[in-house]
Amino acid sequence: MPEPGDELRKVARVVLLDPENRILLLHGHEPDDPADDWWFTPGGGLEGDETRAEAALRELAEETGMTDVELGPVLWERSCSFPFDGRRWDQDEWYFLARTRGPAASEAGSMINETGLTDLERRSVAGARWWTYRELAEAHETVYPTRLAELLHRLFDEGPPSRPLVLDTEIV
Repeated sequence: MPEPGDELRKVARVVLLDPENRILLLHGHEPDDPADDWWFTPGGGLEGDETRAEAALRELAEETGMTDVELGPVLWERSCSFPFDGRRWDQDEWYFLARTRGPAASEAGSMINETGLTDLERRSVAGARWWTYRELAEAHETVYPTRLAELLHRLFDEGPPSRPLVLDTEIV
């Protein structure tokens, strides 16, 4: 985790669901090692004085090209620390619920928006895929946050929490 005085990188992530309750995940990997891969929700760090909600919508548009979404409440919050591209990233992440507004939007999101990606993202994001809850629960691939299938099951059973759930800190 960060040294005293260092701050966690503030991040907004999007739990994007289509009308069939499939979740959009991006497929990432180490820039120099495509075999070291994982799946994760769209999102990224805040820029300037933008709010987390503004960052969530901007990141979703930059990474997928999707802008016709309805942003909902913050579902989860977590702190995480992981190595990536030769450095350690320490983050404070908020996960927003969002919904596409129709089936056409969910198909449009199956492609990555190459023009909106940073150089590092172009070297480390291999694609995107819509996952059903069942596919995610049965997957043998690395997915972040690690309990995503369980969290989605709870979301589908109980609806959004009245206040964000604080997830266990993940250190990779």
